[in-house]
Amino acid sequence: MITNYSMRSILQAGIDEALPTHESVYRTLRRAILHGEMPPGNALTLRGIAEQLSVSMTPAREAVRRLVAERALEMTPSGRILVPEPDAARLDELFQARLLLEPELARRAGGAANPALAQALAAIDARIDDSLKSGDAPGYIRENTDFHTVLYQAAGAPALMALVESVWLQTAPMMRRVYGRLGTQGLVDYHEAAIEALTAGDAEALARAIHDDVAQGRRLMQQAGG
Repeated sequence: MITNYSMRSILQAGIDEALPTHESVYRTLRRAILHGEMPPGNALTLRGIAEQLSVSMTPAREAVRRLVAERALEMTPSGRILVPEPDAARLDELFQARLLLEPELARRAGGAANPALAQALAAIDARIDDSLKSGDAPGYIRENTDFHTVLYQAAGAPALMALVESVWLQTAPMMRRVYGRLGTQGLVDYHEAAIEALTAGDAEALARAIHDDVAQGRRLMQQAGG
C-alpha cells in the first residue's frame, strides 16, 4: 500500500472534479511522483488508490496503466505495482538526457528579455531559498519542479517538454531519497544566475545556468550512490 506520508500528500492534492475521473486520478498520482512524494520501491494497490481517492477501480486502473507506460510506475509479473528503483547506470543515462534537453529548452525560453517571466521565477526561487534554509526536501523538490516547468513552458516546445517530464517522472523519487540522505543546505542555487540571464535576454548564459543546476543533481545522485 502507499506509505502514510505519500498518501497524505496525494489527498492534499485532491481530485479535480472538473476533469474526467480517470484523468484527475492520473494527474494526482503523476504530480505526487513528480514531486518526489512516493519513495523508490514503494508499493501501491489499485484498491488502495481507489479507496483513498474515493473513486472506483476503473479510473485507478487506467491511471496506473498510463503511468506504467511512462515508466513512472512498474508492474511486476504478479501484478504488484511499484515505484521504480533504477540502478546507477540507468540514472546516469536519465541525467545525461536532462543535460541535453533542459539547457536547450532554457535557451529557447531566453531569447529575449522577459520581465514578467523573470518575476514569476523569482517568486518561486524565494520559496526554494526558504526550503533550502529549512532543509525541507519535499518542499525543495516541489518548488524546483515548478521553477523548471514555468521556465521551459515559455520555450514553446511541447515535444521537448514532454520528453523532459518523462525523465523527471523516473528520477524524482530517487532525488527525494538523495536529499533525504544528504540534506539540502549544501546545494548551490543556480536559479539566481538563470533569472539574471533571462532578464538580460542572454539565452546562452541561461542555458549554462540550467546545465549547472542539472549537473549538480547528477553529482549528488552519484555521491549518494543512487
